[in-house]
Amino acid sequence: MAPVPSSTRQWLPYTAAVTAGLLVIAGTFVFVRQRDAGADRPRADCATRLDVNSSTEKAALLVELAERYNSGDRSLDGGGCAQVHVSALNSGKAAETLAAGWNGTGLPEPQVWLPTSSLWTGQLRLLDQAAKRTPQTPDQYPSIANSPLVIAMPQPKGELVRKRGPLGWGQVLGLSGRTSWAEFGKPEWGRFTFGKDNPNLSTSGLAATIATYYAAANRSSDLTRSDLADPEVTRFVRQIEANVSHYSDDVVDLLRDLAEADLAGGGASTDDMSAIVMQEELVHLYNEGELSPKQEGQARGPRPKVPLVAVHPKEGTFNLDHPFVVLPSADERQRAAADDFLKFLTEEPQQKSFARLGFRDHERGASAELLASVGTEPDGGLNYFAPPNPEVVDAMLGGWSTLRKKANILIALDTSGSMLAPVGDRTRFQAASAAAAKGLALLNSEDRVGLWSFSSETPKRPDGPYREEVRLGDFDQKRINSRIAGLNVDGDTALYATVRAAHRQLLDRYDPDRINAVVVLTDGKNEYRRDDDLARLLADVALDPRRPVKIFCIAFDGDSDFATLDRIAKASSGKAFDARNPAMIDEAFVKLVSSF
Repeated sequence: MAPVPSSTRQWLPYTAAVTAGLLVIAGTFVFVRQRDAGADRPRADCATRLDVNSSTEKAALLVELAERYNSGDRSLDGGGCAQVHVSALNSGKAAETLAAGWNGTGLPEPQVWLPTSSLWTGQLRLLDQAAKRTPQTPDQYPSIANSPLVIAMPQPKGELVRKRGPLGWGQVLGLSGRTSWAEFGKPEWGRFTFGKDNPNLSTSGLAATIATYYAAANRSSDLTRSDLADPEVTRFVRQIEANVSHYSDDVVDLLRDLAEADLAGGGASTDDMSAIVMQEELVHLYNEGELSPKQEGQARGPRPKVPLVAVHPKEGTFNLDHPFVVLPSADERQRAAADDFLKFLTEEPQQKSFARLGFRDHERGASAELLASVGTEPDGGLNYFAPPNPEVVDAMLGGWSTLRKKANILIALDTSGSMLAPVGDRTRFQAASAAAAKGLALLNSEDRVGLWSFSSETPKRPDGPYREEVRLGDFDQKRINSRIAGLNVDGDTALYATVRAAHRQLLDRYDPDRINAVVVLTDGKNEYRRDDDLARLLADVALDPRRPVKIFCIAFDGDSDFATLDRIAKASSGKAFDARNPAMIDEAFVKLVSSF
């Protein structure tokens, strides 16, 4: 593999900071499913094998459709037939792996790639050009399905916004977080904030960022690098980002939590979020109960009591086009098989299967069922932004970190005696410290960060179970790393007392212009008898929409009480990350940092 020149900006640096040698990152290895579709009933003349790699959100459907294709009576030009084999990989990870020569996944090298968006074919082209290779994705490619980006809102809020008539991105998402619902005659709804995926880890997050830039520049195509440097454009984008509640590594997880809260509380609540920017298909899946908690044996959960509706900004939106990419690795027979599989996927029976998941068809047409689920589209249909060229997307992400909402982060690091247990050739504490150092490297220099250690009272810490090691203030990574390296590991785990106190400190030092968050890293469960009332803790940290302080937990090693950490995080509208397999600790920190 030819090396990437050092002058090339690493496309999405989050996971690159964790795994050496990665070139282009847009999320972690989320889901892999590899299946020899139809292998139990192959036709004798099906000598051509076609390996297809799909983005994760449609992979299960592609496996089903490949089985349907393989069991059908199809023939290729020139005779014979093909067997299609489907594997799945996150689009950004797949682009990175293709750039690296398809090494290290354990999956068969594909001849067809089905990413979420043509944005990834453009970024792969940039990587190939930087490495002075012949581009693998030089063309534009046909779609097998489509899903436009929308602003999803709980039905009462969405219908109120829609009654105002066509509104733009800035009018919906850029309103003052303190007064906007009062402007709609609903001051009791409080602040307007919204959720979106981090564009470094999510296609929908990236698409949302691109759409914001297009709206800021007041155009629908031909976005340029000079547009990105326009002070009015950066002001607009910064205003939008200022109303983000917190960033997410995966909007599906956020929607699952929303569905659970809806069913438990008798009505949908985004807590401190008035809206979520996501692809339209997910609004449909949410409303149909596909993301609701399921009982054993159920195909889907109950529909939410308060559905979401899709709001379409008047300037236009970005479309996730799900391209069908035939790669140079395909030989002549595989190209014939790919042509036939594409034809098969765009035929009506298969397009109906896509429609059942909330996708628009390969020509962007929406079914009546989809519009009934998510809400009607504007008169005259949707306006779509043209994809910017890959160099502009690269520059956009390069500057996004300076425009995103900044954070107040208080890190509470478990220093109880159990952290001395071995993990391979290191202790748990050493593994956790190394992961924390890598995670800190991904924060913005304008973030404010503090560090606490916690266990229980020990001879070296007799005054209480937790201690402030670095005061919450301007981010000083070297000082925090140095302080972590000098910590004493001893005592029991005073989890509840520490979480309560850290949450209180963030409330006392709350900054409405920042994301305010407590990050807890622990390998255990609460062992502190002086404070062991979980119900009281959950009440104490319950989210206050007027001053949202969210708790993010990483459960490290098998002794961690992940179920309790998850309850604590959800009470505050935060999130718990499962790293009980110590090999996942670096990945968990990457996902956690993407929330800020």
